[in-house]
Amino acid sequence: MTVRALIVSDRPEFRQLLAHHVTLEWRDALPAEYEPARRGRLQASFRGSVYDVVLLDHEVQEGRGLEWLEDLGDRAGFPPIVYFAPAGDERAMRAGASRVLARLEFDHEQFAAALREALVERHNVLAGTSRAALEPPPPDRFGSVRIRGYRCVRRIAVGGSSSVFLAAVEGTGEARVLKVFRQVPDAVEGTTTFDRFLREFDLAARLDHPNIARIHDLGVADDHVYLAMEYFPGGDLRSRMSGPLPWRDALVYVRQLAAALGALHDIGVLHRDVKPGNVLLRGDGSVAFIDFGLARQLDLDSDITGNGAIFGTPHYMSPEQGHGLTLDGRSDLYSLGIVLHEMLSGVKPFRAETPLAVIYMHANEPLPRLPPAVAHLQPLLDVLLAKRPADRPASAAEIIARVDELLGLAAA
Repeated sequence: MTVRALIVSDRPEFRQLLAHHVTLEWRDALPAEYEPARRGRLQASFRGSVYDVVLLDHEVQEGRGLEWLEDLGDRAGFPPIVYFAPAGDERAMRAGASRVLARLEFDHEQFAAALREALVERHNVLAGTSRAALEPPPPDRFGSVRIRGYRCVRRIAVGGSSSVFLAAVEGTGEARVLKVFRQVPDAVEGTTTFDRFLREFDLAARLDHPNIARIHDLGVADDHVYLAMEYFPGGDLRSRMSGPLPWRDALVYVRQLAAALGALHDIGVLHRDVKPGNVLLRGDGSVAFIDFGLARQLDLDSDITGNGAIFGTPHYMSPEQGHGLTLDGRSDLYSLGIVLHEMLSGVKPFRAETPLAVIYMHANEPLPRLPPAVAHLQPLLDVLLAKRPADRPASAAEIIARVDELLGLAAA
């Protein structure tokens, strides 16, 4: 039997290990390797039709394996995926894995058994016993979730807690963006969590602020929370940041984002996940926040401490957020400072091999320095990235005033 396996991992030694196990069990096997860090994501048109099984490493693109898993698993006719997860991580089966093995603790017998089961599954699908899996999905299906009243146009992105789709409203054809969250809310903390989330989103959705995404619909379909919001043709800020931005553009963005944070803080809502991927651009060049308050309320992001959940994205977390301390608006302002640094320099200020190491750096490393060309903005960055909340501006309004002064000097 010729087994055709695609091995997806950024670690050459791990790819070689998996290839060795494949050829040890099937001598005429044809393992192929794919390195996401170098080659990027697999194109949306890729269906893996020439492969019998895909071996996917959790550590692709710095631990974004679950995003890959959900993306590939939603593609019609895609081969079974054997997922290599950290020990004890049970999320992969919910995200679409055919089989899950502990990344560093499996033995050859477990490996071979998992692949044989996946190969049987693949054979059955190709033989026609599961033809429904190869049929085009209904127009109102978004991944594994059906949402009435919307037609799926295409998937835009896959995130750590959700998938994002471009949709059209049935009947009118108006463009909407649907964000469908992976985890069932009531299965995490009980019904009070979802009720609290709804109250907070109701407050935020009532805000008529130019730098906060307009919310059109919020609901539950197939036990998954979904959010329908305005469509942003400019994409997200991350896509705009292929390198350092002109400093005036960066300050204009920071001013708009600070204004949005101020409006949220005024109604008692913290964003808690300020990062370029949560900032979207309109056709006129203005920016708007999405996802305010969501990660903490729904427990949708990774628990990276082992001692009670800490939610958000480690590269943008304030020191107090990274250590599970009480937060206020100054935590969001710190995260905004990290985004400012990245816009001005093109790189994240604190980088390390693990999330915990990044969290440690936020609390203990010296403040990052800006390139000489934008050194005149160092005082603004320093005050935003102060280690102690008490040393940061007390409100977003103070940031706006500082930015206005800098832009005013530039205009003069």
